[in-house]
Amino acid sequence: MTGPHRCHGAAKVAARDQLLAARRRRPLTEVGEAARAIAEHLLASPEIRRAATVAAYVSVGTEPGTTVLLDRLVDAGKRVILPVLLPDNDLDWAAYHGPTSLAPARRGLLEPVGPTLGVDVVATADVVLVPGLAASSAGLRLGRGGGSYDRALARVPVGTFTCVLLYDDEVLPDVPTEPHDLPVTAAATPGGIRRLG
Repeated sequence: MTGPHRCHGAAKVAARDQLLAARRRRPLTEVGEAARAIAEHLLASPEIRRAATVAAYVSVGTEPGTTVLLDRLVDAGKRVILPVLLPDNDLDWAAYHGPTSLAPARRGLLEPVGPTLGVDVVATADVVLVPGLAASSAGLRLGRGGGSYDRALARVPVGTFTCVLLYDDEVLPDVPTEPHDLPVTAAATPGGIRRLG
């Protein structure tokens, strides 16, 4: 590994540690309020209103919550697909049909139990909602480090609305990145939807 990459990697690890520590300190009331606010903003957005298929995910712990959002997307008649983590950290996808269609999976995740649709189905989504720890105003996303979403985003056609769900103070002027990190077009926070890039 070359020098610059090692620096970037160390900067990412330090940033992740700080952001995760801050999330762990968030009161559960704030986590719940944030989830409701983010759901309202997204459901009102033209991109979601127009979308037939939304790729989303099941939040864990003190991540900005998606539970309310997922059910409201289904209620609005959207096809919702959720990730299924493969052994090599890539993402397959399966349809979401409400809370009873989820089961515990490895790494403390909840995953849909129905038939998987293949890694490329994410390319058919009109909107792709992704987790992250922070994003820069230029649209670069800092993830948890597994690389799963960079692989998924690489399959998404240019021009698709890709949006990371964050708290307001996690949209930063800059985040440490590496060449394989792919940008997103927006961040949804309790304060609203911010267009990035």
